[in-house]
Amino acid sequence: MAAMAAASATERTVIENCAIATVDAGGTEYASGHIVLAGNRIESVGAGGAPEDLANVVRRIDATGHLATPGLVNTHHHFYQWLTRGLATDHNLFDWLVALYPTWARIDEPMAHAAAQGSLAMMARGGVTTAADHHYIHPRGAGDLSGAIVRAARDLGVRFTLARGSMDRGESDGGLPPDFAVESLDDALAATEATVREHHDPSFDAMTRVAVAPCSPFSVSTELMRQGAELARRLGVRLHTHGSETVEEEKFCHELFGMGPTDYFESTGWLGEDVWMAHCVHMNDSDIAAFARTGTGVAHCPSSNARLAAGIARVPDLLAAGVPVGLGVDGTASNESGELHTELRNALLINRLGAHREAALNARGALRLGTYGGAQVLGRAAETGSLEPGKLADLVLWRMDTLAHSSIADPVAALVLGAPAPVTASFVNGRQIVEDGRLLTVDEDAVARSTRDEARRLARTAARG
Repeated sequence: MAAMAAASATERTVIENCAIATVDAGGTEYASGHIVLAGNRIESVGAGGAPEDLANVVRRIDATGHLATPGLVNTHHHFYQWLTRGLATDHNLFDWLVALYPTWARIDEPMAHAAAQGSLAMMARGGVTTAADHHYIHPRGAGDLSGAIVRAARDLGVRFTLARGSMDRGESDGGLPPDFAVESLDDALAATEATVREHHDPSFDAMTRVAVAPCSPFSVSTELMRQGAELARRLGVRLHTHGSETVEEEKFCHELFGMGPTDYFESTGWLGEDVWMAHCVHMNDSDIAAFARTGTGVAHCPSSNARLAAGIARVPDLLAAGVPVGLGVDGTASNESGELHTELRNALLINRLGAHREAALNARGALRLGTYGGAQVLGRAAETGSLEPGKLADLVLWRMDTLAHSSIADPVAALVLGAPAPVTASFVNGRQIVEDGRLLTVDEDAVARSTRDEARRLARTAARG
């Protein structure tokens, strides 16, 4: 009886009269339906209006003219790059890194916090409810960068995975970053473990989780890769890194390790259901088979791949093989818009330039990548990524009755192929964080001023060397 009383006392929000794309296993959709939120969970989803006898309804939203979807899930980003947008615009990956590492190596705690605020704010106002940040630059004396990033996500109200990155291969060891911007093997492992113990929450409705995330094969020693994987599994957290992004990386791995990236990852313990890789552009059939066999996930970043001329990932083949695939913004120094909802459209369009042409990906497939696929990749598909009873109340209401979309009969096609749709409301854990395209949890104008000031300070600091 006590449990029943507690359930009836739960505050409910009712959303009605909207089109709904649940992105569940059957792709269930409703032309006009309802969603009931009870606390931080989805209580019911269905056609027509909500039941009339619901107790403790504190809010009813008439969502006529809207499409409801799961919140978007960003699986790969580098928040700190918000401060270096618009630089090195005509470079490939390695030249871009060489151009920007000297500036990135000067980042400090206030810069990291401001950049995280800017990155998260831009994503959240565009429908992202879960985000991952791969932060791998930890210059000596820079302060608590991980804590600054986690604090920004907490204050903004976005569900968050910090991929605590690391590098131990500096210029003197043949790497690209300056030596003072890398850590020793022991320091990187110790700091990563401390970050997991301080910030990782394994609970079902966790707002913050941490992954172990050495940067890439060309900036990390084999020992850091191997021991990083062992650390993650000892602590029970996920693993993340960059993989098979460019032809130059493929060449580097063959020259240094005598094998391609996928074989190298497997040799160091970096394939498995608890692993996701960013990019995975240059993969052959055996690479894809290895990812499928081990359940290794992929963060597909179409805009960044195009910006850096990296190539077109074989997303249709990855999906056909059963590889979990989500979408990523990537760092805003290679995707200046910083928005994930644009990646729905770009994933569809860019993949249709590949071998599969018009059969590569459709609008609903693109939406699945940006929602359920991303939740799979982050290990949270049981909790979010689709609108189903019992899942966390992470969802977005997209306005579809304005000039930009009103003549498109199919709301999912309108969302994916049309102009960026206005976000009328975005909920994370049952809490509304966006209303009519504006953030409710932070002052957007103040964030804009802070990021501008910190970007200028970073540029001055880097110029002084």
